[in-house]
Amino acid sequence: MDKKYLGLLAKEYPNIESAAGEMVNLSAIRSLPKGTEYFFSDLHGEYEAFLYMIKSASGIIRRKIDLTLGKTVASAEREALANLIYYPEKELKRLRQNGEITDEWKRLTIYRLILVCEVISAKYTRSRVRKKIPKGLVYIVDELLNVTDDVNKDYYFEKIIHTIIETDIVDSFVISLCHLIHSLAIDKLHIIGDIFDRGPRPDIIMDELLSMHDVDIQWGNHDISWIGAASGNAALVANVIRISVKYNNFDLLEDGYGLNLRALAVFANEVYKEDDCRLYDPQTYDDNIYDPIDAKLAAKIHKAIAVIQLKLESQLIGRHPEWNMQARDLFGRVNFASGTVTENGRTYTLRDAYFPTVDPENPAELSGEEKELMKILINSFEHSGKLKKHIRFLLSKGSTYKVCNGNLLFHGCIPMDASGEFTGVVIGGQSFCGRELLDEINRMVNRAYFAREDSADYERDFMWYLWCGAGSPLYGKDKLAFFEQYFIGDEECGREQYNDYYKFSEDARMCKKILRHFGIDEEKGHIINGHVPVKIKDGESPVKADGKLFVIDGGISKAYQKTTGIAGYTLIYDSHSLSLAEHKPFVSGMSGQTPAIHVVEKLKSRANISDTDKGAELLERIGDLHELLCAYRGGDIKENN
Repeated sequence: MDKKYLGLLAKEYPNIESAAGEMVNLSAIRSLPKGTEYFFSDLHGEYEAFLYMIKSASGIIRRKIDLTLGKTVASAEREALANLIYYPEKELKRLRQNGEITDEWKRLTIYRLILVCEVISAKYTRSRVRKKIPKGLVYIVDELLNVTDDVNKDYYFEKIIHTIIETDIVDSFVISLCHLIHSLAIDKLHIIGDIFDRGPRPDIIMDELLSMHDVDIQWGNHDISWIGAASGNAALVANVIRISVKYNNFDLLEDGYGLNLRALAVFANEVYKEDDCRLYDPQTYDDNIYDPIDAKLAAKIHKAIAVIQLKLESQLIGRHPEWNMQARDLFGRVNFASGTVTENGRTYTLRDAYFPTVDPENPAELSGEEKELMKILINSFEHSGKLKKHIRFLLSKGSTYKVCNGNLLFHGCIPMDASGEFTGVVIGGQSFCGRELLDEINRMVNRAYFAREDSADYERDFMWYLWCGAGSPLYGKDKLAFFEQYFIGDEECGREQYNDYYKFSEDARMCKKILRHFGIDEEKGHIINGHVPVKIKDGESPVKADGKLFVIDGGISKAYQKTTGIAGYTLIYDSHSLSLAEHKPFVSGMSGQTPAIHVVEKLKSRANISDTDKGAELLERIGDLHELLCAYRGGDIKENN
């Protein structure tokens, strides 16, 4: 091994004892059971439901409570304990206001929390658990979690708990235990795309993800839209504003990210003052708390930004004929005199033909006011500190796909043709398909955001293609029927066809082909997708291709729950099995929302850390330390005692 590298390693392990001790430690860690991985998809801004899923570990914490206390504690008390673990600060405040916190409640609650924590922490080393405990409480919690058999456990517990109550640190101690249980229940978190849009506050979801210790994100097309907007793509700036306005999410824009919509509101109110804009009434699933907007003004804003977006998209299509999206420029083909458009040989009368800012001779040209408005909006996006923080996190933790512990994770699809072959997308004059396409997109996305010079204009334009292009693996449909849905309203004309991948992905042989393409064991591995809501009420299953593929978009978004019949899935991969948690529609403040959990694949033997990617990393580290040990013993490197 390279002596320079061994010299650097020797600074961390300066003698034989420290190197050998770390080898023993790492070998012991590899023998522990693998931590539990959680897979979420298509969160779409539904922060309350997502936070509940995270805090409850998708029902696993309640399972551990029932396993630990089921024989001795009534169901109602177990439910109360679960709610305390999920929302400790809120529940303590409520209980104190109701006069329910007595010394007996304190004693029983701390005792029960310790028992639950013991069970959840069993698969971790003591040092790892200690790192998650607040410094001031490390000694107490560590002692309570590791009482040896030769100690009178109940008596020992009583003494420590009595002292906690007597010193009046119950609240901080209980809160710390609850947070410890949260962090231990979820070892690794995978987000399979689409954090943004439709729901009220994706920014709150992003704040929560920032606090997680081990999280990765596979971008969805809605995430790419926001990354593109933050990169300065004008069409995507208009797009994310339009979608937020469409779903009445002004709190997200103005309170969440501090984006100034005043100029847009003034412009819309003036230009469309004679237009009732009834077609553009927002779809309201959640009320704004901080920035309530008059519904009539919201409709005018919605129309104003939609028209601007259509113009900007028309410009993009014109600049990039290589994308083969000329057929999608319906706005450029409108006959503004008659208020009609011809599509697929049929002429449609537009549902709305009042476009006072459009020059019929050059419909894609922004008016002078629209140009100034877009400068203001783009500047607002570029100067939002919180948005910058979230986008950089999406880029540092995100990618188009991830291979993790023998599973392949991506949001949309691997584009295919009707014969099942991977199809290519031309980028910079070169065609990419399959894994190479996803790798190239990773580079394009990062360059679009970080390379601010003009040479990255192509990459910034390409972000829009990733949002809605037929060859985009993040979108996976032949078209985004934005114009048809707004202005034509014909169901057949507005139908979006999925890529052939979705047909072939039902076939186990094709899934194995994809796994091989990504270098994954085709017998053990799985593909984990989101993007396409599973209509459980129509008999669809999230488990496809003889168990080789999981589609875990079950409709956490309120906009989809009538279609799916449920409120999302969590895929849970622990040391024993793969399970699916099927969630009920979330109702704020309501208890008893524990999901139904179904085991979908039982592992042949318990998986240890040695069976994971982390285990392979540790084995490599052990090999390095063995080389260092040999170098010490051979005199090639001197010990520093």
